[in-house]
Amino acid sequence: MTAFSYDLHVHSCLSPCGDDDMTPCNIAGMAHLNGLDIVALTDHNASRNCPAFFKACEEYGIIPVAGMELTTAEDIHLLCLFETLEEALSFETDLQPLRMQVRNRKGIYGEQRILNEKDELIGEEPFFLPAATSLDLESAAKMVEQYHGVCYPAHIDREANGLLAILGAFPPNPVFKCAELRDQSNLALAEGRTVFVCSDAHRLWELKEAGEPMLHLNAPKDNPSAVRKALIEGIRRGEL
Repeated sequence: MTAFSYDLHVHSCLSPCGDDDMTPCNIAGMAHLNGLDIVALTDHNASRNCPAFFKACEEYGIIPVAGMELTTAEDIHLLCLFETLEEALSFETDLQPLRMQVRNRKGIYGEQRILNEKDELIGEEPFFLPAATSLDLESAAKMVEQYHGVCYPAHIDREANGLLAILGAFPPNPVFKCAELRDQSNLALAEGRTVFVCSDAHRLWELKEAGEPMLHLNAPKDNPSAVRKALIEGIRRGEL
């Protein structure tokens, strides 16, 4: 088993709440400076900055994971991670018609910028990304599975958009074997589930730094595809 430092919840400037400095190249560079091995880009209901992020991570030796933070009909945030970039982008394409089509008000919420591998602007998302989709919790989990991805509730120790704050408890379905915390001291809230402690970074200085807790995967650090496969399979089993 190999130990990996990680941050599986990071927003780029595609999320309106993400700082403009949260470009794919800047995130990869900061992750390198912080000693991270694995970083997942998880913008609100979108994955379109993941291609540029993957290119940037190649330059810095970071293992990238394509994902998104999906907002369910109940207004719960789910972290969705995919083994391949192609599956993440296909998932987003099919999610688009299920998003609430509310125009983004850039002066209030911020820009939603799509960048290329050189951090150059190539487009903007016109509709407000964090708005709820029409998928309930169970339907969202089933849709993620169709793209060979995995999902689990984000920041369960937070009031806003946290599963426990909204539902009061973990539901019987879907069965979540993992959960995310902002603060490891809240471990009891996960009720024995595998826990990831992540930053939910919206600014560069918020990214995690290398250190405990670590991920232990049966994959070498020089094989990103094998690492992503081991990560996704581990999350699916709840054995990390």
